[in-house]
Amino acid sequence: MIRKDFPAVGEHYFEQQLENGLLVRVIEKPGFAKRYAFLATNFGSIDTSFTAQGKAHRVPDGVAHYLEHKMFDLPAGNAMDRFAQTGCGNNAFTSYAMTVYYIECTDRFEENLKTLLEMVMTPYFTPESVEKERGIIAQEIRMYDDSADNAVYENLFSAVFRHHPVRRSIAGTVESITDITPEILYDCYRAFYAPENMMLCVMGDVDAAQVIAQASAQTPHTVPAQLPVRDYGPDEALSVVQPRIEAQMEVSMPSFSIGFKCKSAPYGPERMRRELIGDFAAELLAGESTALYARLYDEGLIDSDFSIGYEQIKDAALLVASGDSDDPDAVYAALLEQAERIAQEGVDRAHLARLKKSELGRRLRGLDGFEGTCYRMCASYFDGAEYFDYPSVIEAITAEDVELFLRETVKPSQAAISIIYPKEKKEECICF
Repeated sequence: MIRKDFPAVGEHYFEQQLENGLLVRVIEKPGFAKRYAFLATNFGSIDTSFTAQGKAHRVPDGVAHYLEHKMFDLPAGNAMDRFAQTGCGNNAFTSYAMTVYYIECTDRFEENLKTLLEMVMTPYFTPESVEKERGIIAQEIRMYDDSADNAVYENLFSAVFRHHPVRRSIAGTVESITDITPEILYDCYRAFYAPENMMLCVMGDVDAAQVIAQASAQTPHTVPAQLPVRDYGPDEALSVVQPRIEAQMEVSMPSFSIGFKCKSAPYGPERMRRELIGDFAAELLAGESTALYARLYDEGLIDSDFSIGYEQIKDAALLVASGDSDDPDAVYAALLEQAERIAQEGVDRAHLARLKKSELGRRLRGLDGFEGTCYRMCASYFDGAEYFDYPSVIEAITAEDVELFLRETVKPSQAAISIIYPKEKKEECICF
């Protein structure tokens, strides 16, 4: 077990890479009532094409999410029942790049951690249980399909990306999940749930040595094997598939998402740097503290639900502005005009300095938020970066970095707009 100190954020953690390859990090928080464990695997919805042990696989869309659902099954019952008996909060989620299982409790932590480790390290998929889950997940997919917020976002990704699997829904489709079998689930489990492809992050009033010892005793005593080679398709050009995509749903006013396709950052610390540059560029372009945001709000073109930020997935990235508006095209035109103005005049250095200071403060305050901290630590680790290095990364970002990002990104040739319009109401016919 080694201790790593980060004076810039006033934090440290204890770390041990177990013989089986599992990385365990523990942030001791003496005096905190809650204890939290976050077990993540570097496997998300985009990992549908891969080669493992010399064999090529192309699995159905939605398999990572399906596997997440099935991991709660154990030969002796369901893990959620065990957690309920100890009063332990538990949940899981699947993102484009990661699957996560977590628990939080105030007592009986060791017992609950044991259940979590056993659950994730024990694949148990019967034909009957897999078939039963299909109906549950199909219902969840239909619920997503009825959500305008979800549809406008997914439509944007399909308009922006030609090949990258991020253009497909995390949960898959009702059609794609019909092809998921126990054999496919076992194939994906063996490929991506190997301990060396996972990270356990624990925070709270715990003893790091005890947590690491428990993880070592209760995870497989295997030798790290070769990890699968992922295939996200041909390199993406910066041009989009289609500049505009529209649909109609039961909404009261149009919803929109505008995406500007970006160059993706390579594996390693550069991914954190690019993410921060993208976030600062978004804030300087149309964040809440900008004159453009105020003007669009005053003119009724956006409301308080408007957001803008940088999205980064493995081998894919884009700047996204979303919200509700009666005139999404006017918002799009204003973003292009503002980006052109910044390209000519440069960014406001004082504004950037305030944003950097604010970001540092926000992240420092967030260090007592267990879920957010564990999530960022795992995501950064899987990206090849150290999350607690963010102060020096933020400090090194310059106005020129942000200006270059905006010049290279916010262009009509790299843009797509997704709009969900209200369904047209048919006029009632009054017959006599």
